[in-house]
This record gives sequence, structure tokens and C-alpha cells, in this order.
Amino acid sequence: MASRETALFVLLLFVSIAILGEDMPDTARNDERDNLVAKTIEKRGISDPEVLRTMRAVHRHRFVPEDYRGLAYADRPLPIGHEQTISQPYIVALMTELADVDSSCRVLEIGTGSGYQTAVLAEIVDSVYSIEILCPLAERAKAILDTLGYENIEIKCGDGYRGLPEFAPFDAIIVTAAPEEIPKPLIEQLKIGGKLVIPVGSVYQELKTVVKTEEGIFTEDVIPVRFVPMTGKAQDR
Repeated sequence: MASRETALFVLLLFVSIAILGEDMPDTARNDERDNLVAKTIEKRGISDPEVLRTMRAVHRHRFVPEDYRGLAYADRPLPIGHEQTISQPYIVALMTELADVDSSCRVLEIGTGSGYQTAVLAEIVDSVYSIEILCPLAERAKAILDTLGYENIEIKCGDGYRGLPEFAPFDAIIVTAAPEEIPKPLIEQLKIGGKLVIPVGSVYQELKTVVKTEEGIFTEDVIPVRFVPMTGKAQDR
């Protein structure tokens, strides 16, 4: 009887942990992050050592609302409120790898959202400037990132279509919401040799990379994706 009660207790404990994932200490999540990287992100072709290191280092569950923390290390988007989502980890890793950044880079992120992609970038680059059109999300992300000790991030509330010309030029720009066409201001704010990583489209979206050179702009399609639409001036157009 005692062994049956012990087994029942253990079962209930694990169920509680799965449901109330927010109660788990950060260290208990290490294996979950390692498994996510090894079994999903690496297997899907991400090979940049810095990106893989960073995906293991950043605690995604800290950016996920409490009700969904038990799913924080599933490779899927999750709701964060205001009809927005935190991107699936593979897409975050892919966009970071495509941006081809290093510790010398200044990066612009359009669409702070939860702040997860922001943190991933901040682990690699010199500085991240992030803009979010929904001020409550910007404020929440800033609070989380400040709590986690990031000092190389600046978050602004505003329309990402316009970018942040006062901080340009940027070595790379990552966009986490989909306009129907590539915003011209973002191209203008790239350095020569800089790269823009952006989903483009409405019903059908394609993740694209755009490289700015002395000779012109070179665009390449990467994979079909599904992001929330870019709002603000992008919708007016």
C-alpha cells in the first residue's frame, strides 16, 4: 500500500509540475532547453555555434505567460496576450542565424513582443534596439529583460515600419511581424553589407533575407512562415 501511495504521490507531483511549470526553478529547465536544441533545432539544420549556445542559455519560460510555462520548451509559438505570440524556438534560431551577426554588431529588432528574440540577440551582439507598437508588451518585455540583467538592449514603443532612424545604421535588422511588402525605411537604415531578415506577405508569407550592397539590394526567399501581421503604417499601405 505504501509503495502504491508513493507512486501516486510521484505521479501527482509530475502532473503538477507539467501544469504549473512556473513553479519549477530555472535550473530544472536546463535539460528541457538542451533537449529542445539537440532534438529539434540542430536536427532542423541550425549549425552556428553561437546561436546554439544562446538558445541553450536564454530561459524561454521567463518570457512566456504563467499559464503556458509548462509548454515553454515545446517547439511552437505561444500566446502572450494582445493577440500576439512568442515565436517558436526554431524560427528564432533560424532568423538569428540568417542575420549573421557577431559581438561587434548593432541590431534593430522590429516587434519586441515577449522579448525572447531580443534576449537571444543580446547574448550575441554588442547592442539591440527593439521597437514594439503595443506599449503594454514593450513595458512588460523591458521589465523582464531588466530583471534578467541585460544592459545592451534599448526598447522603444512605436511603429516598426519606420524603424529607428536616430540609431541607424544597423548591421542587421530582424522583423517579427509580416508586412505585405518590405518597408523602404528599413532598407535605408541598413549599413552597406547589412542584412534584413523579414517575413513578407498576408495570406501566404515567405521568410526573406535582404542584403544591402553598393550595387543594390539582393533578396532571397528562405521558407514559408506564419507571423502576425505588421500593424501601423504597414496596414495603411
